[in-house]
Amino acid sequence: MERSFAAKLTGWYDGAKRDLPWRKTRDPYRILVSEIMLQQTRAQAVIPYYEKFLERFPTPQALAGASETEVLRRWSGLGYYQRARNLQKAARQIVKLGGFPREYDAILDLPGVGAYTAAAVGSIAFGIDRAVVDGNVMRVIARLTGDASDIGAAATRARFEAVADALLDRRDPGRFNQAMMELGATICLPRNPLCLLCPVSADCQARAQGNQSQLPVKLRRIEPVRIEARLLVIERAGKMLLWKRGRESRRLNGFWELPTVEELPGAKEQQTLGSFRHSITNHNYTFTVA
Repeated sequence: MERSFAAKLTGWYDGAKRDLPWRKTRDPYRILVSEIMLQQTRAQAVIPYYEKFLERFPTPQALAGASETEVLRRWSGLGYYQRARNLQKAARQIVKLGGFPREYDAILDLPGVGAYTAAAVGSIAFGIDRAVVDGNVMRVIARLTGDASDIGAAATRARFEAVADALLDRRDPGRFNQAMMELGATICLPRNPLCLLCPVSADCQARAQGNQSQLPVKLRRIEPVRIEARLLVIERAGKMLLWKRGRESRRLNGFWELPTVEELPGAKEQQTLGSFRHSITNHNYTFTVA
């Protein structure tokens, strides 16, 4: 008798999964930290930050009681700093509740936690039977089903979520969810998928049709926003002039920055010291420092 999709997938996962530190725990707090860090960041890049962050904040109580400045300093280098702020808010809510919530809706109610993160934490830590659907899983499902619909459309996402829920192994949802994510991250790649190594290639409609490299389809593309700015280095008596973004700032609120030419129109520039580029989501920044 042919093995089920779940059996083939999880059997492969048991032997092929990467050795990642957050896979060695069922502690929901530590799993939450990993899932928040993994948003927009590659797993290998996260590992050292994850380990050092938990050395300093091993429990929700430790994180909840720290200053925001220290939390952001420990997060420095990972980017997307609102994640760190939300994680600390979640820790404070966990402490207020008297422990980590064990129900899906209560986990979803934590600051900074969406449906994907709640399903990941809930299934891995507590065995809650909710399928995770992130970008990797969407790609896997698009190819499995041969569905060329726009994955940016709400109707497509809802349909893919239903497929993920139907495939879910309810006997061990956490293991199955991790296997689906691992498949998308290491085998069912965006470009040049490794179909010959895929444990479920026999179930894949895109593979059968030979169009796996054309799926998934994403029709709406956001054009990058290009921003240029000239920053000033102003020193006096061994001190440097900086300004702090207020809470009303949409990006990087609370962070210190060099002033721009527009903020100090009377400043006299001496020489250009250098330039650098930086990207955040679809914003491409070019800074010149004088």
